[in-house]
Amino acid sequence: MADDSSRKRKVRGRKIRSDRSQKEARNAKKKLARQSSNGQSNTNGSSPAPTGNGDSPMADPADVEPEPFVETDAVRSVRDRVTGWLEADQPVHLIGPTGCGKTALALSAAAQRGRPVVWLNGDDAVDTAALVGTHSGGERYKETDNFVGGVSKKTEIVRERWVDNPLSVAVREGATLVYNEFSRSDPAAHNVLLSVLEEGVLERPGKRGEDRSIEVHPEFRAILTSNDVEYAGVHQQQDALLDRFVGVHLDYYDDETEREIVREHVDLADEDIATVVDATRQLRDDLEVVVGTRAAITAAKGLTVFNGERNGDDEEADEGQFDEDLLTEVFTDVLAPKVVGEGIETIDELQTQIRKAV
Repeated sequence: MADDSSRKRKVRGRKIRSDRSQKEARNAKKKLARQSSNGQSNTNGSSPAPTGNGDSPMADPADVEPEPFVETDAVRSVRDRVTGWLEADQPVHLIGPTGCGKTALALSAAAQRGRPVVWLNGDDAVDTAALVGTHSGGERYKETDNFVGGVSKKTEIVRERWVDNPLSVAVREGATLVYNEFSRSDPAAHNVLLSVLEEGVLERPGKRGEDRSIEVHPEFRAILTSNDVEYAGVHQQQDALLDRFVGVHLDYYDDETEREIVREHVDLADEDIATVVDATRQLRDDLEVVVGTRAAITAAKGLTVFNGERNGDDEEADEGQFDEDLLTEVFTDVLAPKVVGEGIETIDELQTQIRKAV
């Protein structure tokens, strides 16, 4: 690893902070405008996962629109495909590599419908009850009968309390269900979806009485996201269910779109952003590990910080001139978790490959 003297970097110091402040102010105005139009506060902050108000998992569509969200021709084209299939009453399964923007696209498409949005995140712990609902404690109270003079009869009554979970709420209210990381859940949990998509009825196992079933609202729609099947931790879902989805396969966007995405997240000169994105795309071709757009954003953020630390906040210099050693070091830090546990030799090899690419 080269010493600090070989990694001098020219930065803009105060300009970077000034640009960031201006961008934060613009985003704050957008957020305030959404809150005013909704008549309520947005409690989601910067989280990509929308949450509802109170005990409801439903969220206002304006609150789930990703911020920032880049809309180039390539992005709009894919989103139009998704919203078109939803209009045709078809559930859409977004499939693609990690970091290619599936979740943001799903949320944006859901927001476009103008219907409430219900969020669900998949993992191995998700079972049927986590989808449809379960009993949650009970209500206990006593009734006293003094109908006959001098005789008091007390009866203790216990009623179980049922709580609907995201799928039940979505189908009943006609919301758009965004099921993130769908393939990480156990396929057995998804058997209840078959009757939803085929018969338009949701059966709630464990629920007793006449309201055991829910008739699916005609405006209910579902958008699911999954990594490709070769990723670790994903499950192959049953063919009977997959046959009822429309699969939209995503890949990383073109270089222009990736530059716009990075620009929306990080305040850097156009030349610097181009360098980061070009390096990311080269590494994507050269390395066996997955190098997504998220890696470019993270690397750009790191470069902004480390440049300022090494050169001082008052130093002004030309833009678009990245130091090779610093680029190599930052991208190594960003991608090293993908080879964790494989030994220091693997890290060294990764760094060598990165140095060649940048």
